[in-house]
Amino acid sequence: MIRGVPYEVKTFLFPGSFDPFSLGHRDIAKRAADLCDRLVVAVLNNRGKSPVFSLQERVEMANQSLSGVPGVEVISYVGLLVDLYRNVDAAAVVRGLRAESDFRIEAEMAAANKLLNPDYEVILLPSSADMVFISSSTIKEVAFFGGDVSKMVCPQIAEFVKAKISERKA
Repeated sequence: MIRGVPYEVKTFLFPGSFDPFSLGHRDIAKRAADLCDRLVVAVLNNRGKSPVFSLQERVEMANQSLSGVPGVEVISYVGLLVDLYRNVDAAAVVRGLRAESDFRIEAEMAAANKLLNPDYEVILLPSSADMVFISSSTIKEVAFFGGDVSKMVCPQIAEFVKAKISERKA
């Protein structure tokens, strides 16, 4: 309670496949965490994608990348995003935008989810200028050919990312 007024914790949900968790993801998570009391980073098992990293590895990378960021909780989830939204009592879903094409995709997903849950809200955060060209696909491509991914992922996970992708190459 603040000055005798009940205070409701504002929870935002930041979902994604995070394959791997990039500095761009970290930037969006940190900025979103500043706007709410609790940020739930949900590592999703997307049936439409074939991840390089296991669900548990992606959760661990997110945890390591976000260590020290207050108010952040990392979970894994399989199912509909609107169900998770209800389960964590989210006030909004946070999504990052790198390009104009991301807006169209995110607007379509938001509209579909709003049909399933009229209370569903989305906050779209544009990527920071220095993060616009970082994507999980680019990270995997660079690592596959032995390139330096240290400017694309957190230092705590850079060697793991490189080793895991090199292992798949063999």
